[in-house]
Amino acid sequence: MKALIRPALIVFAALTLFTGTFYPAVVYGIGQALFSQQAAGSLLKSGDHTIGSSLIGQHFSSPGYFWGRPSATSPMPYNAAASSGSNLGPLNPALAEAIASRKAALLALDPGNTLPIPVDLVTASASGLDPEISPAAALYQVDRVAQARGLKETQLLALIQSHTQGRQWGLLGEPRVNVLALNLALDQLAAQPAMPSRDGIEQ
Repeated sequence: MKALIRPALIVFAALTLFTGTFYPAVVYGIGQALFSQQAAGSLLKSGDHTIGSSLIGQHFSSPGYFWGRPSATSPMPYNAAASSGSNLGPLNPALAEAIASRKAALLALDPGNTLPIPVDLVTASASGLDPEISPAAALYQVDRVAQARGLKETQLLALIQSHTQGRQWGLLGEPRVNVLALNLALDQLAAQPAMPSRDGIEQ
């Protein structure tokens, strides 16, 4: 029995040392050396303050900011601890009511906008944490943001263009705009504080 226990303990200790110490240390070192920004959570900063992550959306309701996709997480939008969608089917009356309510909120702040409302501004993503919107969704909001900020539409169009990411490797996905990064750039453009106390970028 002792002849079996001794090698078993040696193998157990060796595997524990390798998988619990050596391997994690190597992976951590490679991540920090080659992908430090991603390994740290893809965090976005304003000065010395960490504003959020480019991977997780934030809720914006002020007319002076670009809005992201609606979020169905609870008890608050973009709750990273409770990532989920609404799971409402296309024939569910609750989904139709939610979409109508979101359309009304957009039109109430921008009644003169005659552009078609992009679908990603009125429907939530499966995760509830989507940090990006389509370029069309960003362009739809230009008039409202320009009026609220006192900026020229051409300034915002240039800002959106500079923050539009193409398809991954030119093949996968669709062009997209990171809302938090866009709003940070918007604050810099408008020379306003990057962390408003309400309805702005969350600290």
